[in-house]
Amino acid sequence: MEDKGKGSERWNGAIGNLTEMAFNLESLQKLLLKKAVFVEEETFAKASLCSEQARTIKVLEQRVETLERELDAAITAAARARAEKRQAEAAEKAAELHAQEVTKELENTSKVFELHMEELRAKQEEIAKRDKEIKLLEAIIQTLGGKESSSH
Repeated sequence: MEDKGKGSERWNGAIGNLTEMAFNLESLQKLLLKKAVFVEEETFAKASLCSEQARTIKVLEQRVETLERELDAAITAAARARAEKRQAEAAEKAAELHAQEVTKELENTSKVFELHMEELRAKQEEIAKRDKEIKLLEAIIQTLGGKESSSH
């Protein structure tokens, strides 16, 4: 008996569900009849084509936006590269100027060194000349001194 009661309960639930589904389906049909638009096949084909073209346009717009972002990034990178190139050129020019200054300073130092060497040679020659003169005078003095000793 219990099984019959449960079975009957299930049938009643299923019938209630079917009734509710039928009501929902009827409401949906009424809604579709009010809102639905029936068109000719050619009009539908044109509408479908327009819809497809709209989707294609949307995809192309997104691609254009992507390409614009990539272009902006490339322009920014190029500007950065130009700035780095200018900095490198300025650094190179500064290095060249520094090298020229160092070279000039080295040349000047070499000239000063040459002048000092010439002055040193001249002094050495003068010392050597005076040394010879001193030796000559010593020899004369010795010779004269030797004669004086013999005459006394």
